Amino acid sequence: MKPNKKKIRPRRANEITAVYADRSGSICEADDLRALGRIGAHNVPITSGELIPLPDSADLMFMPAHTAVGMNGAGEEAEIVGTAVAAILPQGYTRTYLPAFHRAPDAAPLPLYGYTAVVSYRGELCVTAVYTDENEKWDPANYNGKELKRLVRRTMKELPDNRIVEQVGNCSINYHCLTAQNLFYRRWECGVPTSPVCNANCLGCISLQSSECCPSPQERITFAPTAEEIAEVGIYHLSIAPDGIISFGQGCEGEPSLAADRIAEGIRRIRAVTPRGQINMNSNAGFPEGMKKIVDAGLDSLRVSIISAREESYDAYYRASYPLDNVKESLRYALDHDVYVSLNLLHFPGFTDRVEELAAWQEFFRVLPVQMIQMRNLNIDPTLFLRTMPEAESDPVGTKNFMDTLHAEFPQLVIGSFSHYVNV
Repeated sequence: MKPNKKKIRPRRANEITAVYADRSGSICEADDLRALGRIGAHNVPITSGELIPLPDSADLMFMPAHTAVGMNGAGEEAEIVGTAVAAILPQGYTRTYLPAFHRAPDAAPLPLYGYTAVVSYRGELCVTAVYTDENEKWDPANYNGKELKRLVRRTMKELPDNRIVEQVGNCSINYHCLTAQNLFYRRWECGVPTSPVCNANCLGCISLQSSECCPSPQERITFAPTAEEIAEVGIYHLSIAPDGIISFGQGCEGEPSLAADRIAEGIRRIRAVTPRGQINMNSNAGFPEGMKKIVDAGLDSLRVSIISAREESYDAYYRASYPLDNVKESLRYALDHDVYVSLNLLHFPGFTDRVEELAAWQEFFRVLPVQMIQMRNLNIDPTLFLRTMPEAESDPVGTKNFMDTLHAEFPQLVIGSFSHYVNV
């Protein structure tokens, strides 16, 4: 799905030109067509203030059965004889527009990526995004080195017969998971998957998909690690890793709070050996009873995946066996017990920044003063997503305005993209 080369030529400084992929897989400029981006279901003009240069570590992807479009001199939307192209941004960048396109009626669902508008401006490819967090620890250049397979074998010898190590070794080599690789690099945040089951059926789940969507980009674990296996990995990593974090709740598993008894016992065993490092959990927070056990055992930080503070929107995406009120109960308990809480906000331009969504978030943060929002580009087919979610009640305010409004009312709220090491 990746284009193979670029055919971009400089134009006048004020021109923002649409791009497309031709039949040979080359990226080309669309002569005399201004670039459009997409907000929700609408293709709209892009201004230069929305653009940044294409990041070095970004990927360019085709959008099969999605025709590229631009705007002609008469201000009308015009199809291009070519395929729409999207940028897939590295972590730390929050997209503000989707690619503009016309979708074929019989198009298959797109793979689970965060499709971002890409255009030609001043002779170079640019994207519609803002840089929301700087963290060199997550620079792709630090991962997938030639020595990785050797490091995986080393740790497997040091922790033999530990199924967690085998799982994250597979995730490191075959899926290039960064948190998995950190176990073998002996540094930073290390993923510790624990739960093969989940209490939600997320529309964009990356480890288990129903037939309505597309193949999952990762395989979910098929076993339930013991408290001994959890503790062994936790002690190993936290005892030696600089800025060491172990994180339950990875892309290759379900909901970790459903494994609360095993995780809580694992945490107690870890803390009986070492006080070093940070114990984190990534969760949907929909099972308060399990959350409370894990918090009481000594959880340091919690990152909760969430798409909306409105019940109808939350329910449409998560399709869960629990209500949004359960999430709020878990967050309140964590905050009351001095856990550092961040929200992994699944962002979709034209949905997240709707007026009614913003108002719900303002009310949410007035009651639950979490410390951080991590803006994450939602990986999903745009058409499938909008068909599933509630209809908009008003026009969106824009991604930048959404973030600026929240920060103005809640200045203590960190708006970024990554989990940070917290001195706890």
